[in-house]
Amino acid sequence: MNDNALLTVQDLQIDFHDHQTPETAVYDFDLTVFPGEIVGIVGESGAGKSLSALAVAGLLKRHSEIRAGNILFEDEDLLHCGREILRSYQGDEIAVIFQEPMSSLDPLMRVGLQVEESLVVHHPEIDAAERKRRALEAIRSVGMEDAERVYSSYPHELSGGMRQRCMIAAAMIAEPKILIADEPTTALDVTVQAQIIELLKRINREKRTAILFISHDLSLVKQLCERVIVMKDGRIVEEGDTLRIFEHPKHAYTRELISAIPRVEKKEKQAKDQDRDLLLAVSGLDAGYGRIPADNEAGKKRLFSLRADGRQILYDVSFSLHAGEILGLAGESGSGKSTLAKTILGMIPKLRGEIRWEKKSGAAMVFQDPYGSLNPAHTVGWILTEALTKGKRRNFPEDEKALHDRLVQSLEQVELPEAFLERRPSELSGGQRQRVAIAEALISNPDVLIADEPVSALDVTVQAQIITLLEKLREETGIAILIIAHDLRVLYRICDRVLIMKKGRIVEQGNVEKIYFDPQQPYTKELLRAAGIRTNGEPDMTNGSRM
Repeated sequence: MNDNALLTVQDLQIDFHDHQTPETAVYDFDLTVFPGEIVGIVGESGAGKSLSALAVAGLLKRHSEIRAGNILFEDEDLLHCGREILRSYQGDEIAVIFQEPMSSLDPLMRVGLQVEESLVVHHPEIDAAERKRRALEAIRSVGMEDAERVYSSYPHELSGGMRQRCMIAAAMIAEPKILIADEPTTALDVTVQAQIIELLKRINREKRTAILFISHDLSLVKQLCERVIVMKDGRIVEEGDTLRIFEHPKHAYTRELISAIPRVEKKEKQAKDQDRDLLLAVSGLDAGYGRIPADNEAGKKRLFSLRADGRQILYDVSFSLHAGEILGLAGESGSGKSTLAKTILGMIPKLRGEIRWEKKSGAAMVFQDPYGSLNPAHTVGWILTEALTKGKRRNFPEDEKALHDRLVQSLEQVELPEAFLERRPSELSGGQRQRVAIAEALISNPDVLIADEPVSALDVTVQAQIITLLEKLREETGIAILIIAHDLRVLYRICDRVLIMKKGRIVEQGNVEKIYFDPQQPYTKELLRAAGIRTNGEPDMTNGSRM
């Protein structure tokens, strides 16, 4: 053991208890983090990355158990120090940024009070006025200029990316000695990702905060981390200096991860049939939050208007979607992408404009936050059956065996085994939950799939599998897909056309090759530059790095 280490983990073994037989999820995990060091942990979903980090923070869920090993923070044995001493470290000396902000934030409490919470618990000597000042400063530091409004908002009033930034602000407000960042940029667009990475670098540099950075985005790990640990199936398969890992990987699995990083290189993409049936036409669409019905002159309630305290989100949005087409929607967090998807599906009433469905076809949605959209009280099998039953979906199996086979087939589509039918969402990794959410949407064989960040929680290898699956479904069934993503590389890989959205308006749209290599709007160029994508037809940057 190194006496200068801030954190030392030795021979850690974690068992996972499901409804049957206990199984080992993490084997012989070793980790040393020094003050001011940034260490990355990468690997596929279910590799044990988050489980190992949560063990360090003392936050393992009831289905997980540490069976062996040691965890030392400075001179304190965190496994045997007692609950009260451990709690004194949590949030103050050791802070965690969780992967799913909506499940971590209290929906009934304003965001500002939750950002302050660490100060309330660990620093009661700080008065309310000073706590609010520090909270506003922390909110601004993560890229949200309208700090007063964010401070006073509830989580559901913010976009997914804004909620994630609030989590980061809450974790950093007490200036911890080590920050465990579990997929902290998953829900963020490329421009804000760059801001967060620079923010983490600044905190590390100025405060000498050590950072344990867990991510499936290898390009971000390459930018931020000094050392990298590669995990597969609960084991460390390779570790070392970041440059060495990326330039000269030794293990075949590490080479596989690096080769799977999406690249954008100009090529002639096959043109799709322009005569395919029109499924959806949106014209002049306005929408927002805080609406009440507005009476027209005849006294009939037909339109919707904003209350005095409401906010308009969408302005004059127009586009079309055809059968067999994959249409991308890109833009920064808070630009209105998710609001547009929910308005199309009738989850948010429109203010004005037209949403015209040309076919009375089924539409399904994959939500951005799989933990929030999956019922935590039921098993995956129940969730999939409910999705198939709801609304008397087409092709419902005639008997119990046929239903079971259908459920198994839906899991196989997203690369999950039959055993997952008996698990609950809390027993799955973030990537596994996202795949269940995709299976839930696809099980009813919809004609239109609206996918809100469907691969944002997945590592690069599984991203490629899901993208390939969506392409295959499109080719075989003619399904139309509207895919929302902050990862412009994913959109380039799968889309025929792309819409660029800024502050509730579509500022540019067109063929994916035109948008990526001959953009007309400064905002489109800014997004592409932030993603490390060149617009002049030159090759993509090495290894997908966002420099």
